[in-house]
Amino acid sequence: MQVSWAGVFPAATTQFAPDLSIDYGETQRVQDALVRDGVHGLIIMGTVGENNSLLPDEKRAVLKGAVEAVNKRVPVIAGVSELDTNRAIAFARDAEKSGANGLMLLPAMVYVPAEEELVAHFRAVSEAVDLPIMLYNNPPAYRVSVSIDAMKRLADRPNIVCLKESAPDTRRFTDLYNALGDRFILFAGLDDVALEGILLGAKGWVSGLTNAFPKESLALYDAATRGDLETARAIYRWFMPLLHLDAEHDLVQSIKLAEQIMGRGSERVRPPRYPLTGARRAEVTAMVEKAAATRPKVKA
Repeated sequence: MQVSWAGVFPAATTQFAPDLSIDYGETQRVQDALVRDGVHGLIIMGTVGENNSLLPDEKRAVLKGAVEAVNKRVPVIAGVSELDTNRAIAFARDAEKSGANGLMLLPAMVYVPAEEELVAHFRAVSEAVDLPIMLYNNPPAYRVSVSIDAMKRLADRPNIVCLKESAPDTRRFTDLYNALGDRFILFAGLDDVALEGILLGAKGWVSGLTNAFPKESLALYDAATRGDLETARAIYRWFMPLLHLDAEHDLVQSIKLAEQIMGRGSERVRPPRYPLTGARRAEVTAMVEKAAATRPKVKA
C-alpha cells in the first residue's frame, strides 16, 4: 500500500489485560474501530501506544496484529523508538518484513544527541529500509529539536518524506516551508495546535484524543481542509480542554482514561506509568464527561 501522507492518523493505544500482559485481541479491536470510524491511517506504538514499555518481541507481535486487523484498509505506520541506532535499524527492518506501510522514526531514547549524531541516526535507519519515513520532532518530550539545518542535511534521503511537528511553537510550520518548500510533508503532532498546523500547511494530524473522539477529530480536519473555518473553530473550541491533555506529561494515562469513559478501550497502563488517581483523575473525568455531553453535531 502506498501511503497517502494526509489526514487524521491517531496514535493508537496498546491494550493490556488485568495482569498487564498485552491483550492482543483488544488492541486489534481498538485499531479496527478507529479504521471503521474513518481515520486515514494508524500510528502503532507511538508515545500513546507505550512503545518503550513493550519488550522487543511484544513490539513485533503488536505490529503483526495491527497489519492483520487493518487488512490494508489504511496505512499502518510503526513507531521506531529505540535506545540506539542498531536497535532502531533492527526493528525498522522487522517492521518492513511484517507489512508496515511506513515508519515514524524518533531520536534515540535517553541520550541527548548533538545534531551530527541525530542526523546520523536518522540517515542510518533510512538507509536500512525502503519504507517511507516520518521523522518525529518533539523537543519538550525528547529534549532535542530536529532543526531546519538537520532537515536540509536529510533532504537527499528519498524515503524520508514527512515530519511530524510537535514543537508547541507554530511558527515552525512556516519556517520549515520557507526553508525547504514542499520537500517534506508536514503533520501536526500536538493536539492543541492541530488546527493552526493545518491552516499553516500541515497535510495531516497525528492525534492522541482521536482515540476517544474520532468523529469530531475527523470533522475538525475536514472543516479545516475545505476552508470552513466557522465549523472548524466551533469544534476546536469545544475540543480544546481535552486537546490540552496531549501536551501534559500524563498524556497516555489521560487519553486512555478518556478512551475508557467513552467505551472504546481500557485505561490500564504499564509501569512506570500508573492510572490517574485523586484530583487529577476527577479533573480529567469531568472534562471528558462534559465534552461527551456537549459534543457538536458532526456527520456520521
